[in-house]
Amino acid sequence: MRILVTGGAGYIGSHTVKQLLARGHDVTVYDNLSAGHRSSVPAERLVVGDLRDIDHIDQLLMTSRIEAVVHFAALAYVGESVKEPSRCYTNNLIYSLNLLDRCRRNGIGKFVFSSTCAVYGVPNVVPITEAEKRNPINPYGNTKLGVELALADYAAAYPIGYCALRYFNASGAAADGTIGEHHDPETHLIPLVIEAAMGKRSHVEIFGTDYPTPDGTCVRDYIHVDDLAAAHILALEKITPGTGQVYNVGIGRGYSVREVIRTVEEVTGKKVPVKEAPRRAGDPAELVANADKIKRELGWAAKYTDLRGIVETAWNWHKNHPAGYGE
Repeated sequence: MRILVTGGAGYIGSHTVKQLLARGHDVTVYDNLSAGHRSSVPAERLVVGDLRDIDHIDQLLMTSRIEAVVHFAALAYVGESVKEPSRCYTNNLIYSLNLLDRCRRNGIGKFVFSSTCAVYGVPNVVPITEAEKRNPINPYGNTKLGVELALADYAAAYPIGYCALRYFNASGAAADGTIGEHHDPETHLIPLVIEAAMGKRSHVEIFGTDYPTPDGTCVRDYIHVDDLAAAHILALEKITPGTGQVYNVGIGRGYSVREVIRTVEEVTGKKVPVKEAPRRAGDPAELVANADKIKRELGWAAKYTDLRGIVETAWNWHKNHPAGYGE
């Protein structure tokens, strides 16, 4: 299949590109490299461009005879979305709608969308099923939900099929250690803790120790990035025009902030300096996926089902790439 992957040089995108190529697909990566890394994907697959350049995208869809799109490109920092909602809505919603329109005009019938568990906001029931009320609490979640709603309307009106994958906490690195996680600034817990263990940070902060959880710290569902990438490929293979599905992607088990810190210490053999801080506004106590639907309908199953295995791959990447991609 000839596939365009927007944001394909980013963290989850690059791991998905790696698996798509391994399965023999013809992949074109479209990325402006604002958050992605040139060396995370094969040079001959990368087209540097921005989603705002809709004519460039239109030409690329035609000349590469694209058959399917996997759409990762977005602004993904929640805090930034609160401070600059205009920028978030423009990038995540308007540019996504422009991309969808170009797909429609070029007869592209398969669209996989990178969504998020942030569409649920603070859930009423955990583990969270896809039937949980969607109630985002920040602009980032609102924009992702907006694209989901648009996709459903497009599928009802036009011959385009879609799948929206609601990620929980993406984590880890490729099993062979060739690519991994490198954000600037880094906001994800596991790499932050690893960087503190390596001495690259003075400490890691625990935001809130009085949550109604077993040890008082927030609990999250950590899904390995390779398992997440595999979900995109299964979704691509099952999509048919005029239909749409949404799926949670997580392991169905949560780990607390303290458990993550302890696991990193065990894997690295290094002590992690910790400082306790007040809760952050909007942080739910617990976010854990019920992923039964994707297992049942797509046959997906996580290979990494415990935190230690995930942390081991992340540590392997970070210790061998202390400067990340070094770009």
